[in-house]
Amino acid sequence: MSKLEKNNLNITGFQDKEKIMSFVNLNLLSPLLKALEQEGYSEPTPIQAKAIPVILDGKDILATAQTGTGKTAAFALPILQLLLQDEKSFQEKRIIKYLILTPTRELAAQISESFRTYGRLTPINNITIFGGVSQKPQEQALRNGAQILIATPGRLLDLMGQKLVNLSRVKTFVLDEADRMLDMGFINDVKKIINHLPVNKQTLFFSATMPNEIVKLAKNILINPVPVSAPVVASTAEQISQAIYFVERNNKKHLLLHLLKTDNISNALIFTRTKHGADRVVKDMSEAGIQAEGIHGNKSQQARLRALRNFKSGKTKILVATDIASRGIDVEELSHVINYELPNIPETYVHRIGRTGRAGKTGIALSFCDLEERKYLKDIHQLIAKNIPVIENHPFLSVSKQNRKRKEQTNDCKNPYKKKTQLF
Repeated sequence: MSKLEKNNLNITGFQDKEKIMSFVNLNLLSPLLKALEQEGYSEPTPIQAKAIPVILDGKDILATAQTGTGKTAAFALPILQLLLQDEKSFQEKRIIKYLILTPTRELAAQISESFRTYGRLTPINNITIFGGVSQKPQEQALRNGAQILIATPGRLLDLMGQKLVNLSRVKTFVLDEADRMLDMGFINDVKKIINHLPVNKQTLFFSATMPNEIVKLAKNILINPVPVSAPVVASTAEQISQAIYFVERNNKKHLLLHLLKTDNISNALIFTRTKHGADRVVKDMSEAGIQAEGIHGNKSQQARLRALRNFKSGKTKILVATDIASRGIDVEELSHVINYELPNIPETYVHRIGRTGRAGKTGIALSFCDLEERKYLKDIHQLIAKNIPVIENHPFLSVSKQNRKRKEQTNDCKNPYKKKTQLF
């Protein structure tokens, strides 16, 4: 379980005492238990408790699980155990036996780090390949060999086309974040890769949502899968203060600059829905003399790593990200999350704001909402089962809200006995 996964326990409501069990109960081998203990983990999340025994039993799984539920450890721990229990594994160290396919570079790096963390007391290593960087080091790593390969679809297909990757001996295939693969246009690449895998293999299928094309893919590649699910992310941590600003779309940049200059914001992670939106916000900040960097799918891997490193070190105070590119971001002391654009998937809101308020610290999540985003806000309210407080005392309040406020003030004057509604 990565730091991201551990901290998200506060968000996802996994502290139900009736469901708590020990990693010892999962019959994991001593080197893995010791590594978990060194990381301070003793209790598996629900997805781990459900998935690990099934994977160790060699069965396919169809898992509905979001980022932050502990799913990386749910497949990493049993894969490491299967390798340790395989007598031939130490004689075939250079043969790829386990393939993990994931949609983004950041996720690939994060999964690789998790395997190294849990397997630190074992001789097992992994190879990670993704695009956006030179393939030379990856070629050398493949020549040296390893039994675990973590890859993004595009670079893997490139290296397969160059005859640098052999997947004919894969025993277990993990398809991580299948719905994100679909969103990013990778689904056909995934199908091509699957065609190069052995027919007789174990397949572990993870997806946060199940659109029709993903359901169809799952039916085609899974054999009698065991359904596994994690509790839906539906609540927000109490230590995170939330607020909504109703604002016209063309005034969002002015509101953002206003907050950055007047509020006590030590650092902020700003979310947009699109790559173009992220670039636009960075440009607006730069023109106003505020240093900001952006990360999204069109940025090179070096640029993304540099921006993230600068943000974590405090060199850059403002980082602008899209949801897909933000998957590898884990900053322990983050004062603010700002939703410059509300997400169109309500669970994403919970995931976004969970980047602040970590490890018992307080955090602030501010969201801008224009007229077209009201429907997204309604969905978010339904998911978290409460209304986010509205801040109306700001210079860029949307026209519709200004009119409503004037009407309420007029009605209050006409009826001085009317009870006033508190915003907070």
